[in-house]
Amino acid sequence: MKAVLSKPRLGSRGRPEESRAAILQAAVGEFSREGVAGARTDAIARAAGVNKALLYYYFKDKETLYGRVLDQVFRGLKESIEEALSSDRPPREKLLAYVGAHFDYVASHPLFPRIAQGEMMRAARGRAPHLERIAKQYFVPLFRRVAAVIEEGQAAGEFRPVDPMHFVPSMIAVIVFYFTNAPVLRMIGKMDPFAPERVAARRAAVLDFISAALFREGTNSEGERN
Repeated sequence: MKAVLSKPRLGSRGRPEESRAAILQAAVGEFSREGVAGARTDAIARAAGVNKALLYYYFKDKETLYGRVLDQVFRGLKESIEEALSSDRPPREKLLAYVGAHFDYVASHPLFPRIAQGEMMRAARGRAPHLERIAKQYFVPLFRRVAAVIEEGQAAGEFRPVDPMHFVPSMIAVIVFYFTNAPVLRMIGKMDPFAPERVAARRAAVLDFISAALFREGTNSEGERN
């Protein structure tokens, strides 16, 4: 009689990639709600459908797991905007393609801004062991590439003279603010800020706002002269 080989179940070491992915997904939810200090590894393990022993097998401790969550958040953003920033488009089109890609990434992962915001708050309290690495690996390259697009547009006479050190953080704030403050917007507007039509309207508003702030007069939000 032929033996039937059973597929290793999630939660065993026989499916490492699936188990890691489930743990990371559960960790995003727990860290975004509770922060690092309040997050419970048993809650993460339970949500991931694994036991705590397996969680600690893949991730040495809660701080290590949190570091991997940060990598997942910012690596995903880097990959999402890569095509826009690597293209041969004119500066206006490249800038708007980047803004659109950044917005779409955040809209597809609405918990991620809370993770980033939590890390900034940890830094303010003097407890952010991952921040220097994250800044070097993700923040600095992103800033330099977007700043280069702005400088290229200024040299071509398409953009107003702005200081990238101020404009880039302001631009990112415009992209992200809607999602970090969705609970308040829900109360103010008596609507679901994550409804597809609301997100689409916000995307258009962000593109329009950044265009008006950066493009020289006579250049519309599609990068064309009026």
